[in-house]
Amino acid sequence: MISSQHKEQKVGVFIDVQNMYYSAKNIYGTKVNFAKVLAEGIAGRKLIRAFTYVIKADVGAEQEFFSALEKIGFEVRQKDLQIFYGGAKKGDWDVGLCMDVIRLIPKIDAMVLVSGDGDYTELLEYAKSQGVRTEVIGFSQTVSSKLTEVADYFVDMSEEPQKYLIGKISPKHEKNEKRESII
Repeated sequence: MISSQHKEQKVGVFIDVQNMYYSAKNIYGTKVNFAKVLAEGIAGRKLIRAFTYVIKADVGAEQEFFSALEKIGFEVRQKDLQIFYGGAKKGDWDVGLCMDVIRLIPKIDAMVLVSGDGDYTELLEYAKSQGVRTEVIGFSQTVSSKLTEVADYFVDMSEEPQKYLIGKISPKHEKNEKRESII
């Protein structure tokens, strides 16, 4: 896809943190550098707002992580992990993220969704119908093909993983990446 980004565009960035966290962990055995992802999403344009959506699970240093996201420039949306009778757990921000995009549509020219979740396909279609350019940033191995088909522009973080990751790719995951890049 050819990019038609230009510096006068007003942009909103929306990051599904759990989706990116698990994708990076499962594919590369490491973590996402959200500062680099934000810079890629802004791409020299005028940032209106940048949101991250996180689930509080009361594990270790998550509050430090949330604070680090705020220092980068994100508005951190937090939601408690729901634990149901029988032990089932649920924690997602699909509706909340969609509502933030809908509220921001009159103020932006481009929306950048950082997620691979195909559930956001209709959100992208709606944004496009309102004249908003839609961009997706994600890992090709875990992003829904429906999402990339609907998006006006797709940034595949797997093309330059070290650009978007913190630390080294673990040895067992290097083999997976080499195998995937041959295919």
